[in-house]
Formats: sequence, C-alpha cells, structure tokens
Amino acid sequence: MFRTRDKVMIVLAALTLFVAGSVWLYVQEDGPAAQTAGGAAVPASAVDWGLSFQTEGQAPIGNATAEDLARYGAYYLGDTGEKVIYLTFDCGYENGYTEAILDALKKHSAPAAFFVVGNMVETAPDIVKRMAAEGHIVGNHTYHHPDMSAISDQAAFQEELASLEALYRETTGQELSKFYRPPQGKYSEENLKQAQALGYTTVFWSLAYVDWYVDDQPTAEAAYAKLLPRIHDGAIVLLHSTSATNAAILDDLLTKWEDMGYRFASLEELPQLNRGI
Repeated sequence: MFRTRDKVMIVLAALTLFVAGSVWLYVQEDGPAAQTAGGAAVPASAVDWGLSFQTEGQAPIGNATAEDLARYGAYYLGDTGEKVIYLTFDCGYENGYTEAILDALKKHSAPAAFFVVGNMVETAPDIVKRMAAEGHIVGNHTYHHPDMSAISDQAAFQEELASLEALYRETTGQELSKFYRPPQGKYSEENLKQAQALGYTTVFWSLAYVDWYVDDQPTAEAAYAKLLPRIHDGAIVLLHSTSATNAAILDDLLTKWEDMGYRFASLEELPQLNRGI
C-alpha cells in the first residue's frame, strides 16, 4: 500500500509529465521557433520567440511582454482593441508560390509585409519588385539567415542587415523598409538593442502554424484548424511564402477572416509606432 505522502508525490509527478507533454506539443505545432511563454521581461540571454494560447480568440502571451518589447522598438501584437490583422510572410527563397500569394492579397486589397533574405532578392528580383510595386512592405530578414542571437558584435550584426539593404537598393532602386524579423525567431535583449540602434522595428508574431516543411505540407483543413480559432484582434500573422498550402488557401482564408469581421492593415499602421512609443 502506498502511504499518503507517496500518493501525493505520484500525483505531482503525473501532473509534471502532463504539463511537459503539453509544452512539447505546443513547441512542435505553433511556430518555427516556439517555446513556452509566461509574459516575462525581455530575456538577457538568447531564446526562441514563443507563445502560449490561453483562450480561443484571445491574444496569446509571449515569452516577453508587449510593453517590455516596445521599449526596444519590437512588437508581436498590433491594436488589440480593433478587429485588425497584420499579414506577414517570411521569404527565404522562391518556391513557386509567392505570385499566387500576391494575387490573393491583391484580390482582397490586403497589405502585407514580406521579410526577405538575400537569396530571395538574388533569384526572384521581379517578384520582389512586384511586392513593392503593389504597396507591400519589403522587410529585412538578414542576408544569410543566420542565428543573429549568436552575434554580439554590433558591426557584424549591422553587416547582415546592411548587406541586404545594399542588395535590395541595387536590385530595385528603392530603400528597404526598416522592419526586421530575426531568423528563426531567435533573439535576446542585446539583439533588440542592436536592431533599434540601426533604426529598425523588430517584428515577431502572435499567430503561426507549421507551414515551412515543403515536403510535408499540412492539409487545408489542418491549416484552418490552427488559423481560424486562434485569430485575434491585433494579430500579427506569420506565414511562409514557400508553402503550397498557404498559396492554395490564402484567398479563402482571407475571405473567412473578413467574414469574421476582420480587416487587414500594414505594419506601418501599428498603433505603437504612430504613438512614438
């Protein structure tokens, strides 16, 4: 027979395993670099951006608070008092789907931000030019897509961003927008300071799903199961332009969100930016 104390210890151990299992499931499903989140202050050491969805239809909790991020010109949420969505796409390379995504955005008059790397600009310059011509933000996802949290030297950090700026300027004749997304969502307090010193607004996200495995794409039903119930006011949505599923469903997805009462806004309309926070 187990003593009372032993029973208590067994129950606590079971609860610990349950929580750990839930955390593991979340990490696997909710973002390319997701971790558990507790609304903590901006971490001094390098971590992966992560979210915790507490209530369906409500904004998730990030592993740094919106208020603390804003001190460094960084955001993961927009206007949570309005039914507005900020669409963003990470563009590591052209996989044959970006033009279909642009077509869907154009049909809905939906502005978006495309975070590009050097390979995308070099190999698909006409598509990148189309992004800008159709009024979308073209943002900085670094030239080589390294783990920027491992770069402590300001000059080396700047070089990754500046080299992409130069390539974009040479390719399009325009200046790259001053919006930055850390590759893989890896960041630290020092990274946020480094980007801010260069005049960049760092943009994380408040909704994403596993769409980046090009050889193991989710079904439309699986995508909707993540993207519809978890949408929320002020959502900054991260999607990958390399995803066949995203290209196939985007028109219908935007219609479904519109039917839920949402409109689409540019990152330039973030209320924090317009208040000068």
